[in-house]
Amino acid sequence: MVNTMNKGAVSLKFIPLNRTEFFATVRRRVDLYFSERQLSTHANGAMWLKAVFFLGTYAGLYGLILSNQFSGWATLGLATLLGLFAAFIGFNVSHDALHDAFSAESRVNRMLGRSFCLVGASPYMWRIMHNVVHHTYTNIPGHDEDIDVAPGLIRLDTSEPYKPWQRFQHLYAFPLYGLASLSWVFRKDYIKFFKKKIGQHNNANHPRREYVNLFLYKAAYYVAFLVLPLLVLDFSWWQIILGFVVMHVAEGLMIGLIFQLAHVVEGTSFPVPGQLGAIEEAWAVHQMQTTANFAPKSRIATFFCGGLNRQIEHHLFPKICHIHYPAISVIVKQTAHEFKLPYLENPTFFSALGSHYRMLKKMGQAELQSV
Repeated sequence: MVNTMNKGAVSLKFIPLNRTEFFATVRRRVDLYFSERQLSTHANGAMWLKAVFFLGTYAGLYGLILSNQFSGWATLGLATLLGLFAAFIGFNVSHDALHDAFSAESRVNRMLGRSFCLVGASPYMWRIMHNVVHHTYTNIPGHDEDIDVAPGLIRLDTSEPYKPWQRFQHLYAFPLYGLASLSWVFRKDYIKFFKKKIGQHNNANHPRREYVNLFLYKAAYYVAFLVLPLLVLDFSWWQIILGFVVMHVAEGLMIGLIFQLAHVVEGTSFPVPGQLGAIEEAWAVHQMQTTANFAPKSRIATFFCGGLNRQIEHHLFPKICHIHYPAISVIVKQTAHEFKLPYLENPTFFSALGSHYRMLKKMGQAELQSV
């Protein structure tokens, strides 16, 4: 598989030095798993129940807040839960739908994909930033902007210029993750939408309706989560702003951590293209080298993270609904071992968190400079 992306006069290409049948083999085996059992690769009954649970709980929490029946501290607790469930909706409903993995019906995926607006983000821009750019150019500096968490503040790779304050990044990175959601709501989508390139993806021509959708969805979000609470709740304006910020800190921290634990832990690589723009690996092998699972045996992590604790399976098969990842992970892991490829995983959430912390600390050392 060869993918290209313009980078000035140079195109980024996956050109494997050694041919491999890994992806063809694992894809054939996964296809066989579904065909033998006559299963759909899309959502099953359990997946629909998950969607109803997360969307219903989110709506219930929002309704409880607007009911104006709780004290300030209780409302702040509800706002925190609302932020967490916004993240869970993103993981469990929006993410699959925007990958066209939830349903075989495109209209169902479009409808459920709009649930991403509940996170405060643009579904259209997510498809570009995540589906197109991140999934193709995972962990490649200058191409995958998802690893540019806070440019100049957080350093994740030796090819990045070192700044003196980055020796403290293992301490300040986590609070920064908590601000990611606020940035998304008020800044990120607008900046990315009007950039001519995202990474090296040509981003200049958007459909006219997406200009309307961007501002319409954002305005609806601001009304629902700022204007309406100011109108109906018996709290001062600063208390409502505080609740909004706390909601987004909870949401942003959850989203930021889940992503970081899948791509920025010990063992994952950040390959730099050669002068001719070549990544000297097959695309699927590249995914195995840049992606890691965490807490694969935890039912709690699997339920709440929407299968994103099994990022390896997701990156190889993004159009398969995450409800099937536990089953196909056995196939992927076995095939990776047969082809002597890495299959990176941390056994628990906290072991992955520790690995991420150690990597931040290591990358904050001045002596780790690219040669």
